Amino acid sequence: MTKNIEELRQGNELIDLFCTLAEIPSPSGEEDKVSDKIVEILTSAGIEAKHDDFGNVTAKLPATDSSKKPLLLSSHMDVVGDASPVNIRISEDGKFIETDKKRTLGSDDKVGDASAIYLALYLKQNPEIKHGGLELVFTKDEEQNMTGIHNVKFEELESEYVLVLDADKLGQIQISGASYTNGTLTVEAFKGGHSGIDIGDKSRVNAVKLIGELINEIPQGEYKRDEYGTVTSINIGSVIGGGVEPVIQKIAQKGIESESYTNYVADNSLTNIINTKAVAKYSIRSSEEANENQLIEDIKNIVKRFNEKYDGLAKAEFVAKSKMKAFEKSDDDTIPKVCVQACEKIGIKGDVSSFHAGAETHIYAHEKNKYGQILKPCLLGLADIYNMHSANEMVDIESFLKGYEFLKESFLIFNNSQES
Repeated sequence: MTKNIEELRQGNELIDLFCTLAEIPSPSGEEDKVSDKIVEILTSAGIEAKHDDFGNVTAKLPATDSSKKPLLLSSHMDVVGDASPVNIRISEDGKFIETDKKRTLGSDDKVGDASAIYLALYLKQNPEIKHGGLELVFTKDEEQNMTGIHNVKFEELESEYVLVLDADKLGQIQISGASYTNGTLTVEAFKGGHSGIDIGDKSRVNAVKLIGELINEIPQGEYKRDEYGTVTSINIGSVIGGGVEPVIQKIAQKGIESESYTNYVADNSLTNIINTKAVAKYSIRSSEEANENQLIEDIKNIVKRFNEKYDGLAKAEFVAKSKMKAFEKSDDDTIPKVCVQACEKIGIKGDVSSFHAGAETHIYAHEKNKYGQILKPCLLGLADIYNMHSANEMVDIESFLKGYEFLKESFLIFNNSQES
């Protein structure tokens, strides 16, 4: 395999397209140059493409067979990284596209961008292929706040099925994804005091000790699992309590180095008070809303029993606030079946699974197209990406080429499976 990136680009249009996009720095909020390039590439080929009011890019290739359904491909234009130059090369062993190790490559999600564009170009060049139309959406700001996907005009989309091209392993076919909910556990003791003089007073209970009791009862880790992986989980992120307020003020005033925060707080917090307040923060993730609700109800029952036990001495409260709704598995298995067939045809392993994190699939799954149909997304992996979001990020070249074939075959099988 060649070790020269220019030679590789000259010999492969998909790789050249990927490198063209990757060489344009596009941190979240600064996607204009890459979005302009995408519009330029598509319109130059005679494909309708435009910026929407928010700066996302949408494109459409009309159907060549009106009896078939259209399909939507979606990817995002922003990357983790800054606006510094992206210097691309091939790894020493010739297997990977990487950078000079000074910044991220941006394969998340320019692998998806390039693959979607390249399929549109292929269909434009081969009008004899019978299909129901191809829609493309390229979003801004996926990595930070997902403002791009929230500003897509879903009511203008014609497709019911959506392939979100943003997984990091070739052949991934992810049919559900976890919600993200913040949980806040608070304990307040009604009567504090001096840790020496008042320590024998049974009416004075320590909020830090009490929150430890609750934490011990509240589940931690995997709460439910099924054949596709973890369904529901809970993780405690932090516990704050006791005489820490003066220490926090000192950190703000003195500019303590971040590496020293934990030890500094521990060494300087007050130990001569019976603490009256403690707070623990949790994250809850679930690809089944009902199971997430059951977990939250379990926690609230634990808190209820606690409050009965310490009535008159202390009170606990658990508040759950949803940050992202779950992408739940659809009863319609059209796309997973199509994608598995595509994998079999090109000789790769298709892995139908659930993922325990968030993606733009979660937003699509709660929206409707112009015909009032609830969108049915699926997250696909089109390449093996390693060390994502780091200066050591790299894309396996062979897997990327296979990934495009996976996407193309999925589109063709999707259309061929429909009755004309």
